[in-house]
Amino acid sequence: PANLLCESLQLTRGGFMVDAACASSLYAIKFACDWLASGRADVMVAGGVSRVHGLAIHAGFTTLQALSPSGRSRPLHAQADGLVPSEGAAVIVLKRLEDAQRDGSRILGVIRGVGLANDGRGSGLLVPSAAGQVRAMEAAYRGSGLRPAEIELIECHATGTGVGDATEIQSCAQVFAGGPRVALGSLKANIGHLLPVAGVAGLIKVLKAMEHGVRPAILHLDEVNPALAGTSLVP
Repeated sequence: PANLLCESLQLTRGGFMVDAACASSLYAIKFACDWLASGRADVMVAGGVSRVHGLAIHAGFTTLQALSPSGRSRPLHAQADGLVPSEGAAVIVLKRLEDAQRDGSRILGVIRGVGLANDGRGSGLLVPSAAGQVRAMEAAYRGSGLRPAEIELIECHATGTGVGDATEIQSCAQVFAGGPRVALGSLKANIGHLLPVAGVAGLIKVLKAMEHGVRPAILHLDEVNPALAGTSLVP
């Protein structure tokens, strides 16, 4: 599919597909940034597509006990009981900043740094590592020239699973400890979990929030996750 798209759009450097589960679209964006930084390409299109047979998704996540029995996507909520899968597609177009400025392109945002971490064996397929998340965030800030204390909004992965949300709160609380209050968001409250598209969808949400100068609220968050108590994180 990627090669067919490249031929249709006349993208002469070709393309490729990656599978990093829910982080797939963010990995694609990282690789696109690397291609631009190395001069291998001048324009990159990166994103994801989520269109999986509903029965396969239902059976898989039911086996993992990750689906919400209530059918409600409630990230960072005290009563969150699991994720709600959804489907869709999202892409962004990336250029080097100086090229975009020279070309008069409409610039929605600038990627200052990207951090990745791979944790190896853990306690379960859907049990994230707080230490790995901290490593990824610290790597992003090292390359960005920014400090966590300068951040005003975090778009979380926050799937609405108890263990996943609590782990992400723990890692964010560690990275942003000692700084000012920082707002949290999660697009999954609006549209569910887009699986491999989740990352780029969250990025687009942040870009639109910056464009309109608003901090989007998390829907239906009338009772926050108790793990947020005593942290600098504000949903």
